[in-house]
Amino acid sequence: MANYTTIAETRIVAPLGRCRLRDLSADDVDRWLRAQAHEVSTRTLRLMHSILSRAVIRAMARDKVKRNVVALCAVPTGQAGRPSKSLTWEQAERLVAAADGSSLHAYIVLSLLTGARTEEVRALRWADVDLVGQPDITPPVPPAISVLRSVRVGGDTKTRKSRRRFALPRRCVNALTAHLARLGRTPDPAALVFATANGTELDPHNVRRAFRAIVHNAGLDATAWTPRELRHSFVSILSDSGVPIEQTARLLGHSGTAVTERVYRHQLRPVLEEGAATMDSLFPSDDAG
Repeated sequence: MANYTTIAETRIVAPLGRCRLRDLSADDVDRWLRAQAHEVSTRTLRLMHSILSRAVIRAMARDKVKRNVVALCAVPTGQAGRPSKSLTWEQAERLVAAADGSSLHAYIVLSLLTGARTEEVRALRWADVDLVGQPDITPPVPPAISVLRSVRVGGDTKTRKSRRRFALPRRCVNALTAHLARLGRTPDPAALVFATANGTELDPHNVRRAFRAIVHNAGLDATAWTPRELRHSFVSILSDSGVPIEQTARLLGHSGTAVTERVYRHQLRPVLEEGAATMDSLFPSDDAG
């Protein structure tokens, strides 16, 4: 939502705000899109076009304008988007070590070792986290988290198939246990796992800023990495370790391998243990062995 507001204010209101909506022509929209195409990516252009089109549709519903001229305009090709990349295993270890002791340590460990989307991690509630499991039953149930929501508009996951439950690597259990201990109290199950001092959702801009500082302390280029690339790193590390793409797709919540291959979801299902087992072998915790 904050991203939509920023785009609307800086990319739509700023250049078009002086033009009365009923006077806006298709030529105006075309000129605006062509000018913006020199500065933003094609994806952002499509988002800008969609936001303006929806605004006009609302105006039409209230008889403010007679037609949606925005819908008559094609979205041009914008600038090439920033390519996604992934950390190597060695870089990932340096990043996790640099995050140790920081407020983002558990956030980074969880994102990197489970492949959860950053908007899913920021929406995680303590009721979604099981740090104990059921080790005494047969077969034993490992510690796990349930991904049921995100900070996207509406609070739901990217799609219903993104809802999933998977086992936690021991290092994630340790990081979340330490994170819980720092709270100094037993949190409400409905409380956010990662929150501000007031218990509200973390601002993505503040998360990125704190993440860059940790990246810098890890000896990496702070301008080259963002939290979303922890998910890409998860996929890359599993792939390099020989985990079949079918298992990776399930862990990511992809509906099939085609989505995983194209982008890097599945209905809530029994705990998936393959990713946790692999990450435990690659990133052993201090109490392993």
